Parts: sequence; C-alpha cells; structure tokens
Amino acid sequence: MIIPVIMAGGSGTRLWPLSRTAFPKQFIALTSSLTMLQETAARINGLSGSSSTAVQTAAPMIICNEEHRFLVAEQMRQQQLNPSILLEPVGRNTAPAIALAAIKALESDKEAVLLVLAADHVIEDIEAFQAAILKAEALAKDDYLVTFGIVPTAAETGYGYIKREGKQKKHAFSVAEFVEKPNAELAQSYVDSGDYYWNSGMFAFKASAYLAALQQYAPEMLTACEKAFQHAETDVDFIRLNKEWFEQCPDDSIDYAVMEKTDKAVVIPLDAAWNDVGSWSALWEVKDKDDSGNALTGDVLAIDTHHSFVHSENKLVTVVGMDNVVIVETADAVMVTAKDKVQDVKKIVAQLKATQRSEASVHRKGYRPWGHYDSVDSGERYKTKHIVVKPGAKLSMQKHHHRAEHWVVVKGTALVTKGDETLLLAENESTYIPLGVVHRLENPGVIPLEIVEIQTGSYLGEDDIVRFEDKYGRS
Repeated sequence: MIIPVIMAGGSGTRLWPLSRTAFPKQFIALTSSLTMLQETAARINGLSGSSSTAVQTAAPMIICNEEHRFLVAEQMRQQQLNPSILLEPVGRNTAPAIALAAIKALESDKEAVLLVLAADHVIEDIEAFQAAILKAEALAKDDYLVTFGIVPTAAETGYGYIKREGKQKKHAFSVAEFVEKPNAELAQSYVDSGDYYWNSGMFAFKASAYLAALQQYAPEMLTACEKAFQHAETDVDFIRLNKEWFEQCPDDSIDYAVMEKTDKAVVIPLDAAWNDVGSWSALWEVKDKDDSGNALTGDVLAIDTHHSFVHSENKLVTVVGMDNVVIVETADAVMVTAKDKVQDVKKIVAQLKATQRSEASVHRKGYRPWGHYDSVDSGERYKTKHIVVKPGAKLSMQKHHHRAEHWVVVKGTALVTKGDETLLLAENESTYIPLGVVHRLENPGVIPLEIVEIQTGSYLGEDDIVRFEDKYGRS
C-alpha cells in the first residue's frame, strides 16, 4: 500500500503579502480553485497501473505545526478526506518528520510504501507524475530509497541538484551526490552535462527501509522520534507528538541524514511541468497570461504593461506603462517589486518582523476551527469585526480582562451564553457582553451565522482570551 505523506510546514515568506506565517502558501489557492495542499492530495486520486499492477493508496498522512492544524483539517474535510495529522511541536527539518510518518505507517502496514510530497508544489502533467510514482513503488518494494529528480529546463540557481550515475533497473539511476544551490556558471555546467536533475524534495520508500537507514546513519534521531511518538497524545483529530523528546532530535534534512550516505539511493527522472512556486516570478510562469504576457488576478486594469504579475484581492488595481513588475494587493498591504528582485521580498518580511509588525505573520482575516473573522476597522480603543460561524460550530466558553463586546446578528441565528443567561438572537437583534463576563457564541442553525462585533477597551489583542471550555482542544 502507498501512503502519501504530505509535508505541510513552511512559511513561504517570498510570496508575502499573500503568504504569511499564520497562513502560508500551501493553504492558498494560487493556481486553481483548490489550495496547494488540496492540489497535492488530489494528485494521487486515481493512481493505478494496468489491471495487473493496480496500486492501493491510503488516506494521506499530513505533517504540520500546531498553528496550522485546523487549516489542514478543514481543507481535507472539504475534499472528503480523513487523514492522519501529525503535529510537530518544534521544527526539526525533513528527516525527523518523515521518520514519524514511517513509525505511524508501520502500525497498520509493515510493508507500507511512503510517498513523501511537499504541499506547495505545482505539477501540471499528472499522468507523467503518476507514472513515475508507479516506477518508484516497484523500486521501493526492493528496498531502494527513491527520490524524484526534475529534468531541468534552465540553469536555475535557486534549486539543489542531484547527480546521477550508472543506470539501475526500472528506469532509475544510482545517486552519485546531492549538490547545494550552485552559482550560475556551475548550474549551466550541470544542465549541459545531462547528468544532473533538480532536487524535488519528493521521495518514495518502504517505511521499514527508511527507519533501517536511520538506525544505521542517524540512530540518535531515530530514538528521539520513537520516544516522541510513544509519548504522543491524541487530541481530537490530531496526533500531538511529545515536545520534550522531539526537541532532542537532530535538525537534519533527509538528504543529509540518509540519502547522501546510503548506497540504496536511486533517482527517477521526472518531466511533469514541475514548479515549486518559490517566488512571485515562479508563480507568474505557471499562471495563464494575456497577449501582453501579463498574469492578472482580481480587479485589475493594465495598460501598456507587459510580462507582469498583478494580483488584487479587494480593490481596483490599475497599472500603466510598466514592464516586468509584480504588484500584489491584499486587505492590509500592497507589495510592488521588479520581477527580477522577487527573491528579496523575504527582506521585507524580515524587517516587518524586526519592527514587530503584525503584517509579517497574520492577515486581516483570521481562520479558526469554528469559521473565520475579518478585522474590518480599528482605532485606539475599538475594533470592528465581521465574524462567520459555521453551522453547528461554537466558540469557546471564555472571558476577557480588557475588553467588552457588542454583537449584532446580520445573518442566521445565534445562541449566546452570557453569564447565567442564554439568548437566541435572530437577524437584526443584538446583545452586549460586559468586560469580565463569561460568554459563548454558537450557531445552532443550518446556514452560516454572520455577526458584526464591536470591541471596546484598553487592550484588543487576540491573546486576551481566558478559555474555560473548548470543543477544539485549544488551551
């Protein structure tokens, strides 16, 4: 059985302001109506060979951090998938994360083949991709550790490379070495030689074979991962790994910890219109373009503009007489850069973090397991939010030390707990929650509940919440 393992960590800072720490690119619909995470999961649908080589594929296993757990669960629910979701308490790179997935996989299938995928890649040729997976599965069953090498289309300096050597069976090559990101001259020599591929960061191998390699080359890592899994806690839909043990794990990539050391590493060439969408220029490459080479999204008017990327979420964006630029508008930020400078967007994010600007990490719209909110307006002692609560969902029982709240129902029905009082509010009805009063908002209906919330007080931060009970397991 193939178990897809989707690595859903990462912050995607080079795609700021659309991608942010609390809502990175893998959870955003960048190239279709599906988010990148959903696209990754959908890519495995219908995976099969001929009638004699049909492949059984399990529900995906997803590895993410604590902050993104509800985003993962909700986006998988929308695809009617029920994955195992492993929560990393701290980041420790790819080798430990994959080890945790392998340990989990062996609980149900001792012969399980892991298909390790990144959640934020674009692969346009699904047929070629699935054909490569079938080749990889056959090799994995023979205990090879397979990686997928992207056939290069240019001398890219932003990717690592894999050098191949003598041909193995079943359309794969032995791995000679993994190479870090090269300079332009070296990258060109790699492409000209025909012996190098871009390092995709995707792998296939038996869970048991990977753990055996860890035992040989990184035994301390394996021990820490085994202990972290043994002492894990199941929290609603999530497996929460033990932080004390996982913190002892070395911080290493799978390339460094295993693939560079084993003699069982092989690479399968993959030519499937792959793109890691690591920058705005990379996203421009995969987007549909108009006759002037512009990729335009949203309410955009471009005149005498060429080979540019313009994205609008909320406002009319007009561009006149510009070539090779990137313009991105969100509810709370506008970013403009030359297309050949998009790698430096991360410097903007670093400066925002250094000055503790919230725009570095969060959007105006915040997503929660019960729904979402949009911070419409704010001032010195007030904040106005548009809150949407999903049918049957409810916020935690809570109170605030520094703010009072006024709720006005604009759509649906609200069930409100306020101290010892319970209220059922219809559209155009309202209630006031004084500072310090324990309260809860629920949606007992079958349509989304929408309210306008007006907060007043001396401090209006999202961390001014004391929870007494929460169905989603939040502290």
